[in-house]
Amino acid sequence: MSDPANVPEPAVLKRLDEEQNVWLCTLRPDGSAHVTPVWFVYRSDRWWIGAGAGAVKVRNVQVDPRVSLALEDGRAPVVAEGEASLIRGGFPHEVVTAFNEKYAWNVTAPTRPGPSADRVLLEVRVHRWLLSGHAQ
Repeated sequence: MSDPANVPEPAVLKRLDEEQNVWLCTLRPDGSAHVTPVWFVYRSDRWWIGAGAGAVKVRNVQVDPRVSLALEDGRAPVVAEGEASLIRGGFPHEVVTAFNEKYAWNVTAPTRPGPSADRVLLEVRVHRWLLSGHAQ
């Protein structure tokens, strides 16, 4: 269920559908930032990010789920702060389809042989939007 006060305006939603990359910031166990560009989809008022189960971002979220996301265009900032959950298997069909439509990418396919290559999804629920310098 979405919080109507926490849903971005239509122009921002359009950018979330069209833009290819977002910068994901997670926190290492020592508190330092780990920032990386990732592919994403935004569905059901959540950010979804595919990752290998052994990725640094996944290990970081297991220790501290707080994340920040920022679209690449700094002229009209779209930054979201929230909490990530790990989804292991049983990925929502709508999300898998959205990744395939946006990137022609099967987000469920392993990256290589072995358990650390299994795919996970990061599901990010936004607590706060920072849009063009205004917190919501």
